[in-house]
Amino acid sequence: MLTSTLLAATFATTPLQWSPVVGIIMILSNIAAIAFGKSTIKYQSVGPELPSPNLFGGLGLPALLATTAFGHVIGTGIILGLHNLGRL
Repeated sequence: MLTSTLLAATFATTPLQWSPVVGIIMILSNIAAIAFGKSTIKYQSVGPELPSPNLFGGLGLPALLATTAFGHVIGTGIILGLHNLGRL
């Protein structure tokens, strides 16, 4: 019974289509997360270095992966929130 209720609630929503606005929101969220990580991570360049370190502000690979993962979480929240509000 619970499964059928969850399936009914899941399939009743309209799917979110990709658009350039969605891409721009995700890119801006990742840039903001990298800037936030650059100012707050204590050991930024620990671990393997990236091929072009000044492109990402001198962050090492672990710090870059952490900040972009955080940026995707933020971007997903913004995109889903705007979609639920009907703005996207």
